[in-house]
Amino acid sequence: MGNKQRNNKNVKNSKKKKGKKKIWKKILLVILLVLLVAVGVFAYRVHINGGGMTGMLATVVGHDENTKKNLGELRVLILGISTDQENVELTDTIMVASYNPNTQKATLLSIPRDTYTGSNPAKATAYEKINALYSRKHRADETLEAVNEITGLNIEYYVVVKTEALIKLVDAIGGVTFNVPINMDYDDSSQNLHIHLKAGEQLLDGDKAEQLLRFRHNNNGTSYPEEYGDNDIGRMRTQREFILQVVKQTAKVENIFKLGEILDVAEEYVITNIDFNVAKDYIPYVVEFNTDDLLTDTLPGTTPNLNRTNGVSIYVYDKAETKELIQELFYDRDIEETQDSTQANTTSNDTTSSSVSKSDITVEVLNGSGNSNNLQKVVNLLKGAGYRVTRTGSTNTASKTTIVNKKNVKETLLKNVKDVIGVGIIENSESSSSKVDVTIIIGKDY
Repeated sequence: MGNKQRNNKNVKNSKKKKGKKKIWKKILLVILLVLLVAVGVFAYRVHINGGGMTGMLATVVGHDENTKKNLGELRVLILGISTDQENVELTDTIMVASYNPNTQKATLLSIPRDTYTGSNPAKATAYEKINALYSRKHRADETLEAVNEITGLNIEYYVVVKTEALIKLVDAIGGVTFNVPINMDYDDSSQNLHIHLKAGEQLLDGDKAEQLLRFRHNNNGTSYPEEYGDNDIGRMRTQREFILQVVKQTAKVENIFKLGEILDVAEEYVITNIDFNVAKDYIPYVVEFNTDDLLTDTLPGTTPNLNRTNGVSIYVYDKAETKELIQELFYDRDIEETQDSTQANTTSNDTTSSSVSKSDITVEVLNGSGNSNNLQKVVNLLKGAGYRVTRTGSTNTASKTTIVNKKNVKETLLKNVKDVIGVGIIENSESSSSKVDVTIIIGKDY
């Protein structure tokens, strides 16, 4: 073949290669443009769904800007089941949990395990205690029916969490940091239960978490101090506060990569009638939940003398007080939210203005002192001084009383709050999403 022919062939091959390169460049450009458009659309959807982690999760599960608006309050019965005795599944933990994604408010109401569900306390039997209902048929429906009868809440969903689930979940997220309220020292060989924990903040693994939640009293008969809540009342408080920490620490960003392991635990050890389509609608908004908006309490009632209850230790709930508490926890909060919003729209939002008075400041009081009486004392002092207390609740034990400035309130007013309650460290932690101007955490120094 001559040089001229070879050159012509090389030119043709070169043109073909260039042509192919141009085609691939066009294809890559089209792919890049499609990806950019897709990312742009996704980013836009994330933005209109609230942005951040919430917006991203909401977009991934197919929500739009109207989905959350159409979601109502979710109420669930939570049952913690002890499985260390063969064929005996007693309910150690009974709680009603509610969550409203639109107001970002939640409630935990503890039901004492000895709550009597029969009709005649004078002839009470252990089988009529609410913690024994699940063990009859190993189903949650009887317990759910009893709780609905007691509370009037018409709860539809339940979640049954067995002991193994708690142990494995806590281990899956690397343990839970918690302030153990007292030294705990108890042994029961019949249940293979051995509880040995020291008081103070520490990292609890699954085994220690089980010890914490099952503790009622020590080997020598002592229990939680009266101001914390003796025996079952103290135990329920510890359970609520521990669950709060589990929620907070499970929701950490780094635990997203452990989601598969967490779901495996849930699939094996958790029983629920919550449909996946219901759960997925609420999950994106739970991640933005502020635990300061959680209210906790215990079903009100008394423990009668054994000679009046057939020798059986039972807890008789007070119907009138229960009705008032249910109204306060599950209904008045939404009314309060509406009233606050209405007032906010008719008054200035500028809390730094010189025209702002005490009655314009919304105050939240959280009790972390360990003494239940302190909450009402502080609330009464603030109201007596002219402040508007819109939220109350409990929180983890705090050593120092803290006055947190959430909405750039004038320093003179914060100092006045301190003077009114008599103690407190003033801190600034501005939050545009906060529903109150000032949060007061009552500490042990009160």
